[in-house]
Formats: sequence, C-alpha cells, structure tokens
Amino acid sequence: MVAASGIAPPRAAAVSTCARARAGNRPGFLRSPPVSAAAKASAAAQLRCCASAVDDSVVSPAAPRPRLPRVVGMGSKLIGSGSATPSLCISNDDLSKFVETSDEWIAARTGIRNRRVLSGGETLGGLSVQAAQRALEMAQVRPEDVDLVLFCTSTPDDLFGGAGRVLAEVGCTNAFGFDITAACSGFIVGLITATRFIKGGGIKNVLVVGADALSQYVDWTDRGTCILFGDAAGAVLVQSCNADEDGLLGFCVQSDGHGQKHLHCSSSNADSILSKTNGVPGFPPKKTNFSCIEMNGKEVFRFAVRCVPQSIEKALEEAGLPASSIDWLLLHQANQRIIDAAANRLSIPSEKVISNLANYGNTSAASIPLALDEAVRGGKVKTGDIIAASGFGAGLTWGSAIVKWG
Repeated sequence: MVAASGIAPPRAAAVSTCARARAGNRPGFLRSPPVSAAAKASAAAQLRCCASAVDDSVVSPAAPRPRLPRVVGMGSKLIGSGSATPSLCISNDDLSKFVETSDEWIAARTGIRNRRVLSGGETLGGLSVQAAQRALEMAQVRPEDVDLVLFCTSTPDDLFGGAGRVLAEVGCTNAFGFDITAACSGFIVGLITATRFIKGGGIKNVLVVGADALSQYVDWTDRGTCILFGDAAGAVLVQSCNADEDGLLGFCVQSDGHGQKHLHCSSSNADSILSKTNGVPGFPPKKTNFSCIEMNGKEVFRFAVRCVPQSIEKALEEAGLPASSIDWLLLHQANQRIIDAAANRLSIPSEKVISNLANYGNTSAASIPLALDEAVRGGKVKTGDIIAASGFGAGLTWGSAIVKWG
C-alpha cells in the first residue's frame, strides 16, 4: 500500500494463528512478540515514514498542527476513560407491566435489574461524544491531538457510519475515523486495532469508542430478549509509548460464522416502492429493513462459557502470565452466570471481577468501556493493574486482551 506522499509505509508486525499453539482450535490471531529495546534503538532512524504531503490548508481552514514524521514499533498504553448513559432507567418491575415476567425471574437468570434506554432527543452519537470528551479529559489530551477515532458500534445513527460525526463534534480536527462492527466484541476488536495502528502506523493518540443502542432493535413483547439489552457509550484513549512499556501484554481474537444463526438481527425486505418495473423481474430491489434481535439463549450461553475462558487463556499464554497475575477480570456484561462461570474456570475470586450488569444490562460494544470507566473512577482499577478483558457476541465473534492500565 502506498501513502499519499508516494512512500510505502512500513508493514505492521505479522500476526500468527492461535491454531499454532493448540491443534484443533479454530484459528484466531495473536500478536507477534514485542520488539526489543535494542532492536528498536538500532532501527529507529530507518523506521520512519512521511505523513501526507498534501497541504493541510487545502483540507482545513483551521491550519492544524504541522505533521511530524511517524515512528513505528511503539507500544501502547491506556491513559483515559469515559462513559455516558441515557437518562431513562427501565427496571425489571417496569418490564413486568407489559411482558409476562418479574424482577425475581429476570435477576435469577441474568443478574440484571435495570437498564438505560434512549428517549426524547437523546442519540447514540450524543452519548458517544460525551464519553469521548470525558476520556480525553482524564487523559489530559486535547481533541486536536487525536490521530484516529475508532467507533465500535452495530447501531450507528447513520447507516453509513458514525465515526466522522463523533470526531467532528468532539473537535478531533486532525483525526481520521471509521466504524468497526463486531457487535458485543466490538470494543475489544477496536482496542486491539488501535494498538496495531500505533505499532505499525506510527500514530500517537487513538480514541476508541464503544457504543450501542440495541433497544431500537428489541422486540419489547419478547421476554427472552427485551429483558437483556440497554443503551450506553464508553471510550478509552490509547497512547503510544516505548515498546518496553507496552500495556497490551497479549491478545487473541476469533470468529465462527457457523454460529450466526444463534444470534442475529437480519435484514428483511418490504414491498417494492415502484409499481411499474417495465417487466424486469426482481427489479427494483425491495426496500430493506432490519428485524428485531433473535437469539438462541441456550446456545449462546454454551458458546460463551466454553470459548471465553479459552480465549483468555490463550491471551495469557501469549503474555507469558499465569491467571493468578490478573488483578481484574472484565468481561462483556451479558449475563452474570456467564461472568461467574468464566471466573470459576480461571480460578479468579469474585472480588477481582468487575461487574455493573445489574445496573445497565447488556450494552453490547459499550459494556466493557462503561464498566472499566466506573471501576477507574471508583478507585478500583489503579495504575499498573493488569486486566483480563474479553468480549463475545454476534457473528459469532469473541476476543480477549490482557492489558495494563495506565
């Protein structure tokens, strides 16, 4: 690939498959071993590439900061977090008024007691902007110093994506942005992607936003799904650092499309908007709408309790760490029974498990950064703490990252 300047940028470090370590497992991706400090020092002068040669004044009248040469091979660290939730809270008792359920029934099976839902003039983009701003404030990074915005969502306000709107409203005038769609695994995928852009692309600051509004795709008459989901946004600021200070210690991401049938929100076709088609069969294409979320709860549960601990174990193996080194276990907040089962498999005591599921329900790509932000601001997670984070969901997709905070 050639940059706008005509100079080919250095390639990112190659990735290897999880299948190498364990025969018979489905393939996933693990990162290559970190670059040593000596190797980095000897090659520093060569590991530089030019940014775009396009005059910034042609693109933006604001005359942004001069672009500096990019240094690749850097590590990454998480230095700020933020989150935002809608104002409307729907309790289990509220749901029992229009579906056949109860607070006891829901709490016993899921651990959920409340969830937040968009209402009035609230939008997912608005929540995302708030979360991003709070992450930047904690990190003490100016919006104009952000190089990349990754918007992890399956429910953007605009079908064509929401990253551009979010970065514009936050004021990230020098940033490029794009959406990542991986459902409940989205934030983990975005976090890992951010570190790869820093390592292979030589950028400094990446804003990773996880946000979803699944309430818009829920059948509120189906007690099997409407009890689960809520809306929220969370964000982290990932910043480059010396390779020997890398805060991403290990990761593993995997997919199995055969499981899509167990959890999906498929498109459906309405009647054609034209009555005259000049005799052409099948034209024009019918207008597309999305159906409500459909889930086989038993199969998703089996998948999660089997694959999530395995994924964390693979990431720990890559990091060269035992499970006992984990300070905090932070899983996608889908079901308390899944969280408890994974903790038991990894022999992690309950006091080291981060969970806010009871208050917000399953917020998809927002669940991990939302819970992380609350733990950081609440004084649980401190600088230097090692966190085992794992996301899993539709696709089916799942992934884990072993990260050090701060």
